[in-house]
Amino acid sequence: MPPTDSELDAYEILGLTIEATEKDIKSTYRKLSLKVHPDRHPNNPEAAAKFHELNQAYELLLDPVKRSALDASRKIKLARAERFAAYDSKRRGLQEELEERERAFKKARVEKAKAEQAMQEEVERLGEEGRRRRKEKEETMARKTEEEQKSQQKASAPGALGEPTIGPHDTTVRLKYKLATYPTLTTAPALASHLAVFGTVDTGAIVISLKANKKQPEKPPKFATALVPFEKAGDAYACLCSAGKAGRGLEGVEVTWVTEDEPEIIKWLRTQGKPGASINASGDTDGPFASFPSNSSSDAAAPMAFTHPGLDFESVTLMRMRQLERERLEREILEQEAAEE
Repeated sequence: MPPTDSELDAYEILGLTIEATEKDIKSTYRKLSLKVHPDRHPNNPEAAAKFHELNQAYELLLDPVKRSALDASRKIKLARAERFAAYDSKRRGLQEELEERERAFKKARVEKAKAEQAMQEEVERLGEEGRRRRKEKEETMARKTEEEQKSQQKASAPGALGEPTIGPHDTTVRLKYKLATYPTLTTAPALASHLAVFGTVDTGAIVISLKANKKQPEKPPKFATALVPFEKAGDAYACLCSAGKAGRGLEGVEVTWVTEDEPEIIKWLRTQGKPGASINASGDTDGPFASFPSNSSSDAAAPMAFTHPGLDFESVTLMRMRQLERERLEREILEQEAAEE
């Protein structure tokens, strides 16, 4: 934006004093216009502005009215400068002190604004940090709650707390006895009835092997080996603990697990403090062994009215599986007897 006439100091632009004549003004203008003319400075973007400013100063000084106003303004400024120069040292000190206070006030205001801005930013940062930590805490609590719920679900599910599952061998014991002592225990029903004091026996799955003397095969066998599956692991454990006891009907009878190692369920119950209690002499096994899981197959094999064609197929399949299991156990007995000889 070009300066107005009041802002333009034509004397300074033309390098003249207030006493310059019209002739001096024209002569000086001609010389300067040749120097700053845009045609002579095509690569200078400011040449046109300087030339225009020179023309304005020239026209202002040639206008008597505008020149008189400019002269009056210059005289006022000059008088003010002279008055200020005439101030004594005390007044100049006061003036400088006032200006210094103004500068200090402006500086303090700027610093205060900066401090307030910094405080606002810190408050926002702390708020954001608090929201972030609160969110992390909520997420942590949510994960913890979810893990606790999962743990509770696992605890309430079957086999929780490390409880192993029950297999057919976990409820089966091996009995070895002399036929001279127990001549009637040569059939599954008789053996099941004899062991009923400990609990329910799967009679259909009992395997009995009567071992004959190889040197005198014509003589009747002396020993019998039987695999007896109980419905509950606690009943099988009670029978095992009563081996050789006359009061329980097992005097002279060897009772072992059908597997070489103790069943995992018994080991687990031992750690829980459940199978270690003594067995009642009356034969009541509901006390210390009432909590033992069962692996009953007799229920599945019990007669039932067929209401769906698929049930007949399931029953046949179950019978075949039980038959295969009996054959396998018989082979194990024969192999063991052969190994003992």
